[in-house]
Amino acid sequence: MAIFLTKDSKVLVQGMTGAEGMKHTRRMLAAGTDVVGGVNPRKAGAEADFDGRTVPVFGSVRTAMDATGADVTVLFVPPPFARAAVIEAADAGIPLAVVITEGIPVHDAVAFQAYARQRGTRVIGPNCPGLISPGQSNAGIIPADITKPGRIGLVSKSGTLTYQLMYELRDIGFSTCVGIGGDPVIGTTHIDALAAFEADPDTDVIVMIGEIGGDAEERAARFIADQVTKPVVGYIAGFTAPEGKTMGHAGAIVSGSSGTAEAKRAALEAGGVRVGATPTETAGLVLALLADPAGRRA
Repeated sequence: MAIFLTKDSKVLVQGMTGAEGMKHTRRMLAAGTDVVGGVNPRKAGAEADFDGRTVPVFGSVRTAMDATGADVTVLFVPPPFARAAVIEAADAGIPLAVVITEGIPVHDAVAFQAYARQRGTRVIGPNCPGLISPGQSNAGIIPADITKPGRIGLVSKSGTLTYQLMYELRDIGFSTCVGIGGDPVIGTTHIDALAAFEADPDTDVIVMIGEIGGDAEERAARFIADQVTKPVVGYIAGFTAPEGKTMGHAGAIVSGSSGTAEAKRAALEAGGVRVGATPTETAGLVLALLADPAGRRA
């Protein structure tokens, strides 16, 4: 089993015929993803060839869904057009929209997140690497060859750290890895993924990667303490970041003690989460938990 994305998922790619869309569609297909179509109003009726596999191009998300039964869309759409593309997907009623695009204006993200939520479309991102259920499906840009199927669930703000933890724990493997993105306004949150992993019978341990800025990790810590029974291991990027300076992702700003890595670590540890000081130490904590038959949180 997995969360949000399975072997049965039928995937569309909005922006498939662009350079990034073509490159990553080829990688998704190679990972076993059932990519059933692309969307480009200017190229409706065309076909794209990916190493001998032909994928049709449709003029709209609704037309593509009607023709293919698609239930996931991955967006490689330039920032000025991302808002309209997500709204189109939500209007079509697609259950899951994975927004890879970075650089989307915050007011656009606010608008399409609210619109999608009202229409029952889950958004992952924007400015995210997507998600992968190894051995089943890959929707986005996460490398598919650095890990294998297993029983660890991973949710992360950072794309790079997603890849590192996947590699560090490659011998154990993952149920699903979800990169939620680090922008100030995102769709799926740490809490959403934690709840899904808690309900997934094939996830035994959860890894949560956060970073400085905002209070998402503190809110997740409270949720873990109240709602999560599975062991959780955490890592916070940004222990050496200076106060009052925007770092990395647009939402990563620290003011006083608010939003610091230390404050987030303290909150998580108070919620029973084991927190690593480095990605490698974090992976070691996961291995120790898996070696412990009790498998309980601290």
